[in-house]
Amino acid sequence: MAKANHSSVTKFFLLGFPDITGYKAIVFFLVILAFYIFTLMINTLVMVLVSIKSQLHSPMYFFLQQLSLVESTFLTVVVPNMLRVIWLEGATISVIGCITQAYLYCAIGCAECHLLTVMAYDRYLAICNPLRYNTIMNTRLQHLLVIYCWVFGFLVTQITLNFLCQLEFCDPYLIDHFFCDIFPFVKLSCFYKFALQMEILIISIPIIVMPFILVIISYICVFITIFGISSSNGRKKSFSTCSSHLTVVTMYYGTLVTIYTVPADDETLTINKFISVLYIVVTPLFNPSYIV
Repeated sequence: MAKANHSSVTKFFLLGFPDITGYKAIVFFLVILAFYIFTLMINTLVMVLVSIKSQLHSPMYFFLQQLSLVESTFLTVVVPNMLRVIWLEGATISVIGCITQAYLYCAIGCAECHLLTVMAYDRYLAICNPLRYNTIMNTRLQHLLVIYCWVFGFLVTQITLNFLCQLEFCDPYLIDHFFCDIFPFVKLSCFYKFALQMEILIISIPIIVMPFILVIISYICVFITIFGISSSNGRKKSFSTCSSHLTVVTMYYGTLVTIYTVPADDETLTINKFISVLYIVVTPLFNPSYIV
């Protein structure tokens, strides 16, 4: 098999969904497009409502507004090119464009994981420490936590970006995915396959595993507090304030853990593509449930 440095390669070919062709591809394209447009509209509406309605000026809704912004950005990094790949039943992407998409995908995904953790911490404070909640979760802390999520996301994934820029790729330059995820680079790389797999595993600890553990700890404390409330109406009211967030966290982290803790091979890559559609396109639709 021929070897070439990525600087001499100009394009990769995204296979997309080879089993979905003809009219099925058109239907699939229209479904994803509808989800994309609807999700952007809903998230935009959430951001506007939180900004203009005074009754929504609270830390919980501020973080929801930021989550809507993160997920709208996340969707836009992936879905437009995904639609092109589905429509053309496979499409090319430049190496620089592919690496850039992989980096932005990881960075924004990391920011979202940590923002969901921040939201769990907010619910922990509100339910477990209500008397000091407004004092602790002030405007300054809210802004600092959001800035931390963005900055940490883009900084920690610099490790992955540097690794990808140093890879050498082998023919054929095919990516069995609908976007430039990290795992397909394992198959493309001539060397350092094990090193890249280890880097993915290690970097997933601060990006996925640690935030998930912190969310679990927060909700254990929340549930202990809720079950300690004597009034059934009080328990119901307390649980209702975190049930929507818990639903989003369960879906989001559940799919991430499924994808990034399973070794990359031909079979799992195919499964991962469809799971990726779930958490990239479907999960953001659960955000508006906070408002309801």
